[in-house]
Formats: sequence, C-alpha cells, structure tokens
Amino acid sequence: MAGRACAGVVCGQVEKVHVGAQHWHLERRNIIMSGLDQFLRWLHVFTGILWIGLLYFFNFVNGPFAATLDGDCKKKVVPELMPRALFWFRWGAAYTWITGVLLLGIVFYSNRAVLLDEPDKGWQVSTIVMVAFTFLAVFLYDILAKSGLGKNTKVLATVGFVLVAVSLYLMADWAKFTYRAYLIHTGAMFGTIMAFNVWFRIWPSQKKIITAVKNGEAPDAAIVALAGSRSRHNTYLSLPLIWAMLNFHSTYFAGGNLGIASSWAWATMLAVILLGWHIIWQCYKKAGKVKGF
Repeated sequence: MAGRACAGVVCGQVEKVHVGAQHWHLERRNIIMSGLDQFLRWLHVFTGILWIGLLYFFNFVNGPFAATLDGDCKKKVVPELMPRALFWFRWGAAYTWITGVLLLGIVFYSNRAVLLDEPDKGWQVSTIVMVAFTFLAVFLYDILAKSGLGKNTKVLATVGFVLVAVSLYLMADWAKFTYRAYLIHTGAMFGTIMAFNVWFRIWPSQKKIITAVKNGEAPDAAIVALAGSRSRHNTYLSLPLIWAMLNFHSTYFAGGNLGIASSWAWATMLAVILLGWHIIWQCYKKAGKVKGF
C-alpha cells in the first residue's frame, strides 16, 4: 500500500513537472513570436513607406514633371534619376511583400482564433481555397489586364470590383474568416498584385524605356503604355491596401456600430475601396494642375 501511495505521489510530481515544462515552453514561444511580430511590423511599415512613397512620387510628381522636359533634358535626367528611384522602388516592394507574408504566418496562421470565426473546427477546405486564391488571384488579374478589358480602365475596375466582392463574401461566409482575417487577406491579394506589377511588368518595361531614352530613341509606345497602366493600377490599389494594413485599428467597422451587422461587415471594405479610388482619382486631377515656379 505504502509503495503504491509513493508511486502515486511520484507520478503526480512528474505530471506537474511535465505540465510546468509545457507551460514554460508555450510562454517562451509566445514571447519570441511577440518579439518577431513587433520587429517585422517595424520593417513592414518602413519598406511600405519606401515603396508607396515612391509610387506616389512617380504618379503625382514625376509623371507631370517629365512631360515638361524636352528630348535633351530627358536624355540626361531619365538615365540618372530613374534607375536610382526604381532600385528603392522595387526592393521596397519586395521586402514589403516578404515581411507581410511573414506577419500573416505569425499573426493569423499560427493562431486560429485570429484567423477563423470557428477556430475549433480548424482549417477546412474552404480555408485553404481562400488563402490560395489570395496569392493566386494575381494571375487572373494579369490575364484580365492583358485582355481587351485592360484597354478600358473603368471596365477593368468594374470587373475587378465584382470579383473582390465575391472573394470577400466567400472569405466571410464560406471560409468563416474573422473580420481582421478577410480584411488582411484582401490587402495581401492587392499587395501581391502590386509587387508582381513592379517586378514583372513595370521594372522590365522601365529598363527598356530608360535604355531607349539614353540612346536618344523613342521608346516603344506599347512598352510605355504597359508601364504606365500597371503603375496606375498599383496607385489605385494602394489606398485600400493601406486600410487593410491598419487591420486591428479598423475593427470599429467589424459590426455592431453604425447599424452594421457583423454578417455584413465584409461589405465595408467595398465602400473603402470605392472611397480610396475616388481619393486617388482626385490626386491625379490635382497632380496635373500643380506647376513649378
């Protein structure tokens, strides 16, 4: 009897030690993840400012300015200015995207309670499909942009808006993403499209344009149009992307306020997209009116 009691006490102590060790490892993991979260957010904001700041410079400042230059000035200014600006532009895009994906893993994919409204069910087929669509939608966008739809910005924007609306609805209603999750995945979709445009459409086109200008030749009109259109697409996507990046700070619109039901909170992102597009359109209008001395 005494032996059994002793064994029971020993087993109890071992179990306590085991539970304590598990708790310590979990606490340590949370501390490390919190530190990585803060560090990556810091880098993400920095590289995002670098990228989007130059995007606005190209579209609202450099574009109107370049139109005032004659051939000789362009031959001197463009080969010196643009490679420097495009270096920071493309690498800002790359590191913004990389840090953003890492943050998705830390904040959302490692914590089902932040990702899913029904975390106990875990990842379902719908979860996998919508996460995959987030990062593969760029290829659908590229196909549409290169098609006849891409020749008419308003038509392309309308089709894109409808597709984003469907995506948001499926994330919220089918995949059961939380408000923060469908917001950030829409932002990740836009960010992926934008980074793709920078590296695979804008930068290759700009290299050809810069080389032609340096050689005193007229750049291929199709190449100029491609670079310009993708840059404008990025500019219009940027403001909704910034809203999605705010994420936790926009939960006022997650439902319960202003008469918005939580089941319809996904529609607030559509309103933000339209408002963001209007603001960018107004910036383009103003950019054409700002003159030098």
